[in-house]
Amino acid sequence: MNVQTILGAGGAIGKALAKELPAYTHTIRLVSRHPQKVNDDDELFTADLLDSQQVMQAVAGSEVVYLTAGLQYSTKIWQAQWPVIMRNTIGACIAAKSRLVFFDNIYMYDPNHLNPMTESTPIAPGSEKGKVRAAIVDMLMTAVKEKGLQALVARSADFYGFSIANVSMLTETVIKPLSEKKTANWFMDANRLHSFTWVPDAAKATAMLGNTPDAFGETWHLPTAAHPLTGKQWVELMAGLLNVQPKYRVVGKTLTHIMGWFMPIMREMAEMLYQYDRDYVFDSSKFERRFNYTPVGYEEGARMIAENDYGRLKV
Repeated sequence: MNVQTILGAGGAIGKALAKELPAYTHTIRLVSRHPQKVNDDDELFTADLLDSQQVMQAVAGSEVVYLTAGLQYSTKIWQAQWPVIMRNTIGACIAAKSRLVFFDNIYMYDPNHLNPMTESTPIAPGSEKGKVRAAIVDMLMTAVKEKGLQALVARSADFYGFSIANVSMLTETVIKPLSEKKTANWFMDANRLHSFTWVPDAAKATAMLGNTPDAFGETWHLPTAAHPLTGKQWVELMAGLLNVQPKYRVVGKTLTHIMGWFMPIMREMAEMLYQYDRDYVFDSSKFERRFNYTPVGYEEGARMIAENDYGRLKV
């Protein structure tokens, strides 16, 4: 029986991935502290990924396991919990002889090599959160080399999409304020390019990778449109679609620190501001060539968000 299991199934990526997996299996197991069905016949399994025995039970019998967990955006929590979650997941997958797909971000890349980012971009994190990500990927790949684990890394840029809340910086800082006729925010420099991965593309590609045995043992950039927009262009595009004024402010280091006094997320953003003071261009041509895949373009994605989430488009 081809059981495919999503660890951390409650987030934007986990939910979107669950919608894609029926193309590959009839048995989808959703694992989280409070799992909820996405498909009518999903199997729900309640588990805490910090508990090795619970993870072992959740993974048992799985052919493919997808680790898509998202932790609270806190350096201290990442440092304490991510190594435990990765260790538990690796151990459970080795015991169950499951293939493991880890959904990752770009935080471990060298800040001086963000344009373009490819699978061979140097790993030299410029933040504490990036150091955590580098360490857990190293843990994963060490298990591939030394313990016979079959695993791959599916890496995404910052992501965006419709019907996702509290996890997309683009949604929270630009789209949501504009939809309320408020002023959008952009960090550091609104004239810098910034790639975003469309959530449905990320989910579809992650499912494809998980069901392509010869894709394992490698890192893959998930399909992301080329020719990214600048912050200013994002504001203008979304404002035009929502038929509002394209008002925005640039939030620099000083304002980020001040806002951090009463908004914890801003305190946590401070060390990541380097991603906005230079061009951030994500290259997914390896995946696109291998799977003959064309990602959703930015204008199309923006239009779908305006239509699906806000029910209006400029006529």
